[in-house]
Amino acid sequence: MDEIEAGIEAYIDREKKKNDGYFIFENDTAHYKMRLVRVHTEYLSNLGPGQYFACVDLAVEDGSVYDVDFFLEGEPGNMDVVRTSLHKLNGKPFYTWKQDKEDNSWHTVPVDKADFSLLGVVEDNDHFEFTYSIQLPVIEGAGRIWIPVAQTNDYQEVIVESKHLPEHTEILEDEHLGNQAYYIKLDESHSGEELSIRYAVKRSEKSPYKAILGDQKKRYLSSSSLIPVNDRFRTIARSAIKDTLESDTLMWARSLYDYVIDSMKYIKDGKYGTGDAVYACDAQSGNCSEFHSYFIALARSVGIPARFAIGAAIPANRDEGGVNGYHCWAEFHANGKWWPVDISEANKYSDLATYYFGHHPANRIEFSQGRDIEFQPGPASGAINFFAYPIMEIDSTIVRPKVEFTFERQ
Repeated sequence: MDEIEAGIEAYIDREKKKNDGYFIFENDTAHYKMRLVRVHTEYLSNLGPGQYFACVDLAVEDGSVYDVDFFLEGEPGNMDVVRTSLHKLNGKPFYTWKQDKEDNSWHTVPVDKADFSLLGVVEDNDHFEFTYSIQLPVIEGAGRIWIPVAQTNDYQEVIVESKHLPEHTEILEDEHLGNQAYYIKLDESHSGEELSIRYAVKRSEKSPYKAILGDQKKRYLSSSSLIPVNDRFRTIARSAIKDTLESDTLMWARSLYDYVIDSMKYIKDGKYGTGDAVYACDAQSGNCSEFHSYFIALARSVGIPARFAIGAAIPANRDEGGVNGYHCWAEFHANGKWWPVDISEANKYSDLATYYFGHHPANRIEFSQGRDIEFQPGPASGAINFFAYPIMEIDSTIVRPKVEFTFERQ
């Protein structure tokens, strides 16, 4: 199988050199300029004497990823591609393969409508009301609370429909990333009170989008308190990308993405839920915060800018009810674009691994971006690790109010 992998990579490399760094795919209806993302080593096949099959992910200029089937003939080290076909777009198949029971040959069967909704994905657009509720505990002393404010951006339109907050509520903004917080001073009179914000949200599916990093590049390559950039992560990252043909940032990122999927287990046990990349590396387990912190540490350690964001994932298989806590995700920068990834979801649903390399679905709301978030005034405990749940203090001691998320799809 190593010879097949080397053969297909060499073929694509030759074609790229003839076409200014791109692999060109053409048929009667399409002409695409593509970049190699990965060769699916698990699908490499020897079809018979001098006949081989390879399945390859290639990205087009808008960031969409096509799964292309290659059929090769020849001998190892001297193979030619005799046929190619587009198998999948962002993980959704145009056809599937079926084996003939009589002669063991394989043929394609069309897939009329592939739908990801049963796996938690809403494509294109979603529209819902989202309610963020907080039950305050008994307050004996001087209290303060910081609550994340969901904001409108290029992929979500957010309107505050109603809120139940004290009249003296302030809005703070961090100077580095523009995150906002409702800031409230509390006393005994607020004990047991329920605070709430109800948002109307229109969210679009996110795919790779053009962005110039400018002065922010240093931030997205630097360590944060729980995401170190150091030799340990650099060594792991270089090992994961060692078989990559060239210094292509996109291919490196896919290798790191696959490495985290393969090496981590989604387990809510131990010291999970802090987004500690060192813990993720040691335990090889955690929730979404560990998965994405580990990926970001690996990416930054080999010079790939990467960043963290957090909010909530809205259920796709029902239209109202509770939301199971926060969810976080990441983006990396390659070829002049930010590429969205959701590695913990790809780990849970392997059929969506291609989709989540370059996409975030429409059914989510974002609360904040980045780590080590600082507000003025800020908590006595220091910078906020990540900002999804409220930060509350009583006499400078952190307390955990009860938080509930609910939604109703419109």
